[in-house]
Amino acid sequence: MTITLVNLFLTLIILVFGIWVYAKKKSDIALYIGIAFGLFALTHLFTLANLAAMLSILIIILRLAAYGLVLFALYRILAK
Repeated sequence: MTITLVNLFLTLIILVFGIWVYAKKKSDIALYIGIAFGLFALTHLFTLANLAAMLSILIIILRLAAYGLVLFALYRILAK
């Protein structure tokens, strides 16, 4: 539980920071990374709420989407 709580806290910080950087610099990449970590935060919330077993498929989908967004953001940097 402690690890999940720490992960939730850190992912929320990255979400807020990603939105902040997007607002200041209009960086789509920062927004994509922020949203990805927001999705990770949701999965941590589900785990803390003891919903992980019931929502396991949704958690897998959310995490795949989050990893996909990070990969897409990195690709955007590479393609520049």
